[in-house]
Amino acid sequence: MSVFGKLFGGGGKAGKAATPQEAIQKLRETEAMLTKKQEFLEQKISAELLTAKKNGTKNKRAALQALKRKKRYEKQLAQIDGTLSTIEFQREALENANTNTEVLKNMGFAAKAMKNAHQNMDIDKVDDLMQDITEQQELAQEISDAISKPVGFGEEFDEDELMAELEELEQEELDNTLLEIGGTENVPLPSVPSTSLPSKPTKKREEEDEDDMEELKAWAM
Repeated sequence: MSVFGKLFGGGGKAGKAATPQEAIQKLRETEAMLTKKQEFLEQKISAELLTAKKNGTKNKRAALQALKRKKRYEKQLAQIDGTLSTIEFQREALENANTNTEVLKNMGFAAKAMKNAHQNMDIDKVDDLMQDITEQQELAQEISDAISKPVGFGEEFDEDELMAELEELEQEELDNTLLEIGGTENVPLPSVPSTSLPSKPTKKREEEDEDDMEELKAWAM
């Protein structure tokens, strides 16, 4: 029986195969065991090295024996390191496989649930339903547009005709204004007075007025 067979308790062909969870648990237990073995060997290596140092000059034979044991412990330690790497790799592969199995199982459940949800659905019925919904939405929009349209009490007016009529009115008003301005040409002007204006006083009269003013000033003094 192989080492892994012993670790996982495999009996033979008739033996029941371990589940991924059981195998992962066994590998973790083996990792813990080998880790403790590593710690033990490291302690033994340190002890043998100390023995070799103590007996290096006093007892060469004992020192050599200690070094030999240290070498064997180191070899075992290297083997355990390799075994731990292999177990760690196998455990990670099993964990990934177990995760993938659970994911696929859940996806299978979801697929069955989706199939069960769609079993009473007919794509033709769905298309008809969506078409009915679209028609009802369009009808609702038309109703909203009709309700929001301004009400003119049944009267409809052509915008172009209204603009043409407004332009005619403006032209008519302009024509009347021009006629009023042109009519002022026939209004009679005021007549020129027939009597002559008084003439400008002569120079003699001005001199007489100056003499009167001088005489008035003399009397006032």
